[in-house]
Amino acid sequence: MIVVMKTGVREESVQKVISKLVKNGYQIHESRGVEKILLGAVGDKTRSVELNLEAMEGVEKVVSILAPFKLASREFKAEDTCIKVGDITIGGEELQVMAGPCAVESREQLLEVAAMVKEKGARILRGGAFKPRTSPYAFQGLEEEGLKYLAEAREKTGLAVVTEVMDTRQVEMVAHYADILQIGARNMQNFPLLKEVARFNKPVLVKRGLSSTIEEWIMAAEYIMASGNHQVILCERGIRTFEVYTRNTLDLSAIPVVKHLTHLPVIVDPSHATGKWRLVQPMARAAIAAGADGLIIEVHPNPSEALCDGPQSLTPDRFGNLMEELRIISGAIGKRV
Repeated sequence: MIVVMKTGVREESVQKVISKLVKNGYQIHESRGVEKILLGAVGDKTRSVELNLEAMEGVEKVVSILAPFKLASREFKAEDTCIKVGDITIGGEELQVMAGPCAVESREQLLEVAAMVKEKGARILRGGAFKPRTSPYAFQGLEEEGLKYLAEAREKTGLAVVTEVMDTRQVEMVAHYADILQIGARNMQNFPLLKEVARFNKPVLVKRGLSSTIEEWIMAAEYIMASGNHQVILCERGIRTFEVYTRNTLDLSAIPVVKHLTHLPVIVDPSHATGKWRLVQPMARAAIAAGADGLIIEVHPNPSEALCDGPQSLTPDRFGNLMEELRIISGAIGKRV
């Protein structure tokens, strides 16, 4: 439930309400706006009536949240959440593009790509140091060595870094090097991992699972938020359907649906969704037109020699063309790249 406090309420009254809720077993999540203070109370909803909260001083009303996701819902927070990463804002009027190779292959490769994507307008560098692969014989990533290269690229270019964490034992290490922690599609419902990343004061990018419903996807974000970290970014990366021409089916309808249901920023991954570089640019354009807050794009200097996902990677020149197109589209919808 949400306890809406009156405009101009005294802090003493707010603390009395919080104290009563905590005493009765509720977890409290505060949202303090310019005029209103909202108290999100997560716990046994059957007890809310007997608490008689609306009779307490400073309480305007008590609203029951019907959706299974409480903290991520628009009922809990009506305005859009904007997440800060240094001087970068994810959400709001500025669109963010995360770009880089699927996998960090070498220091030289990563520094080359980082310089190129920054020149074209990206502000966040993507690159996998730990790679979850279907085959145990495929390239699994450079692990901590790759993380060090990502940190070096950030130092040289000023780009923020997003990279995947796959295991609870890796979270502290990855958080030491990365600015944004990515939960991959295969780990969307790895609940111990979701709880562990919440312990670190880092934004978390949650990719939609291969066959997950929108509600299941939002509930993964709810796990992180319920554990104390509200810096969650949702990422649509395509879902598994009967179609075989594309790697996955990019669910563009998920963007406005999630925007309606939640206050969280949403970015789109057209690279993994389509699996083909020819399809990345048109689907990236469509995602921005549909209301996405940004994109995550795979870029490689020589896709034919990439150790991972070469067929879906853009060359730097093609990435530059895409960025020019996005500037036109973003202007048409009142945003900017």
